[in-house]
Amino acid sequence: MHAALRRAREAAAMILGLGLLALICLGWTPFALVLGPLMPEASGKRLGRQAIHSCFRFYVWLLERLCGCRFDLRALDELARQSGPMIIVANHPSLLDAVLLVSRLPNAVCIMKAALMHNLLLGAGSRLARYIVNDAPLPMIRRAIAEIKSGDGARLIIFPESTRTSAPPVGPCSATAGLIAARAGVPVQTLVIEMSTPYLGKHWPLFRPPSLPLAVRVRYVGQMHVDGASAHRFGDDIHARLAHALKETRHA
Repeated sequence: MHAALRRAREAAAMILGLGLLALICLGWTPFALVLGPLMPEASGKRLGRQAIHSCFRFYVWLLERLCGCRFDLRALDELARQSGPMIIVANHPSLLDAVLLVSRLPNAVCIMKAALMHNLLLGAGSRLARYIVNDAPLPMIRRAIAEIKSGDGARLIIFPESTRTSAPPVGPCSATAGLIAARAGVPVQTLVIEMSTPYLGKHWPLFRPPSLPLAVRVRYVGQMHVDGASAHRFGDDIHARLAHALKETRHA
């Protein structure tokens, strides 16, 4: 009986959580569709990023209050207090990762798959915020460098695995973030995302409930300085650093 009640509670929390995200995104989409063609690029970008930041922050608050989630995001709050542009890399265990990072980092800019730019829930808002499409490597890198050098204090978020973790603790990583860091002249801030349940991970069905409470911690690992000589091996270096940090967590 207790097990059945627990499963029912977890299913209800999952449906509520996914439904809230859909409602929040759909609520902003009509405004983003209208404002996108009307606003100058710079002001549209500022408004779009602030809106996504505020919406995701509210959503995370709702997950904590209504859906049995526990988030430790103090490392992100500390990064948010730092001034100037930065490149932030993290492992990618879940679909929640970008939501959590953007919810705490003002003026965050994400690198996204091209298909998501036309997604009903995320497309219009992402286009208004001038998020970067990853369909062509060289234009993507040029746009990312331009964001870092724009003087806006952009926080560029990159998941070096390029997709959700396929082989835990961390999948193969690309050198893209290192190339951008070396050419933009800024260090890479490294985070690890730790989850009590691999909810919405690569092999987790969308409508499979998590085990509650769902606990997520984002931990700061340190910064990496990348130059032209080390940029091309950045994929191996960041993979080793993330894997080591996650191994330490499991042992602890």
